[in-house]
Amino acid sequence: MEITYASTSSRDVTTAERPVSPSSSSAMPHSRPVKVIPLQHPTAPSSSSSAAAAGNSLWLRWRSKVKRMTCAQWIEVFLPCVRWIRTYKWREYFQIDLMAGITVGVMLVPQAMSYAKLAGLEPIYGLYSGFVPVFVYAIFGSSRQLAVGPVALVSLLVSNVLGAIVDSSDELYTELAILLAFMVGVLECIMGLLRLGWLIRFISHSVISGFTTASAIVIGLSQAKYFLGYDIVRSSKIVPLIKSIIAGADGFSWPPFVMGCVILAILLVMKHLGKSRKYLRFLRAAGPLTAVVLGTAFVKIFNPSSISLVGEIPEGLPSFSVPKDFGYITSLIPTALLITGVAILESVGIAKALAAKNGYELDSNQELFGLGVSNILGSFFSAYPTTGSFSRSAVNHESGAKTGVSGIVTGIIMGCALLFLTPLFEYIPQCTLAAIVISAVMGLVDYEEAIFLWRVDKKDFLLWTITSTTTLFLGIEIGVLVGVGASLAFVIHESANPHIAVLGRLPGTTVYRNVEQYPEAYTYNGIVIVRIDAPIYFANISHIKDRLREYEIEVDKSTRRGPEVDRVYFVILEMARGYRRIWPNKPHLETMQD
Repeated sequence: MEITYASTSSRDVTTAERPVSPSSSSAMPHSRPVKVIPLQHPTAPSSSSSAAAAGNSLWLRWRSKVKRMTCAQWIEVFLPCVRWIRTYKWREYFQIDLMAGITVGVMLVPQAMSYAKLAGLEPIYGLYSGFVPVFVYAIFGSSRQLAVGPVALVSLLVSNVLGAIVDSSDELYTELAILLAFMVGVLECIMGLLRLGWLIRFISHSVISGFTTASAIVIGLSQAKYFLGYDIVRSSKIVPLIKSIIAGADGFSWPPFVMGCVILAILLVMKHLGKSRKYLRFLRAAGPLTAVVLGTAFVKIFNPSSISLVGEIPEGLPSFSVPKDFGYITSLIPTALLITGVAILESVGIAKALAAKNGYELDSNQELFGLGVSNILGSFFSAYPTTGSFSRSAVNHESGAKTGVSGIVTGIIMGCALLFLTPLFEYIPQCTLAAIVISAVMGLVDYEEAIFLWRVDKKDFLLWTITSTTTLFLGIEIGVLVGVGASLAFVIHESANPHIAVLGRLPGTTVYRNVEQYPEAYTYNGIVIVRIDAPIYFANISHIKDRLREYEIEVDKSTRRGPEVDRVYFVILEMARGYRRIWPNKPHLETMQD
């Protein structure tokens, strides 16, 4: 931005309107030559014609882009796996992908059964959810390291909403969980095709952190019944859970509590060693399998009657079936929307991070479409809603996975477990699966983020507190709505009350900066130069006018120069870079550039 002040003589006005001649320049010893470029004012088209022109322009650009696309590019749009298949280096990548896939598969088998129990389903449906969706995502997904399957947060949401509709022992409960997977998949595909992934940007990180922290606490408490040996109420609110735990204390049983605590301690130690020491990182992935083996071995050897077991699990791959009970769609829509939002936040965020670390581009909308297709096709094979997992994706990345081949290997591991290992799963203790869930969600309790936000930005800390508190005490659905609503309210408030900075000139330069950030910058008596750090529109114009009126009374506390005046005569607005305005009848000739 450049602003030039002309001198106070009448000839200065003329100077501002036309190029300065040599004679006039000599008559004004304190002025500088000013070159004026006349503004061109083309005939403005009518609103209807301009809108039509804009529409035609968009249509032409889209059509030209489509015409330029080759057959190979079209195939990549619908099958993103082609991008890494064409450049796959079998000798260099296959062994790494094979080991990564086996590692994640070994981790997924016990986790899938644990999360299915958290969702109120039989363990077999967790295995189904970790089978077909994994293969489908490897073909249609754009991330090469994201590990798809059941996750704790989505499982809790499924349990919370379906538990209010029908009892978990009813066959309808399972049918509705499968229908929910179909609905989530359709919503994700629609968002991907309409390129609506940008909507999630309005949800701040502090809201996500507060929500996941509160949900992790609720998930942990919901698994306490397997440790304590008696049933507790199913709820997504912390108060009913604590009341139920206290009320049923008479039914406390020591054997499952001791066994669950020992298994949980082993899992936490293995996770810590796997994270802190590179040569032991395999322990992080082997933790769930180790817990299952130890728990099963203990039960087989000692046969304790007070420890509940998983029970019989059907053997074989899932059969094809279309989701049923579409009459419940209306009541499931809010939960489907919520699960879709959580799935996007949980998957796209980590997928982008992994893509950046591995040096390839990731299309968020293509990612949504891949997740949607995996949920839709998964629902045809008895899967409940799935999404990308933080923990398994991190293990996949740490294991060196290069492409979607690792996902295909994981799917094969799940298929082998369904075909050959289900008779062994019958003797897995329930407290072991509960320990796997608790160890997985403990990492989601992000209290360090709250401490950081308190130090850095009190507003974001307030958002974190509001979201976590409402989620804990009012339930997951209300917590999400309040958190997102508060986040949007903050966005609107920031937009309607933009930051306005008073600018001063840095000594010895022609550069103007915010006087609060640069105390050495000086201003001029009678002149206020301000920068509005936002576009001006109807919602913030009132705030801007009020602030400008305040400057007429009290400007700033920086050093001032120029002749003393009794009031502010000029307010100069910096609107954009490269903007030039000539002000006639000013006491000095100055230039401001930004």
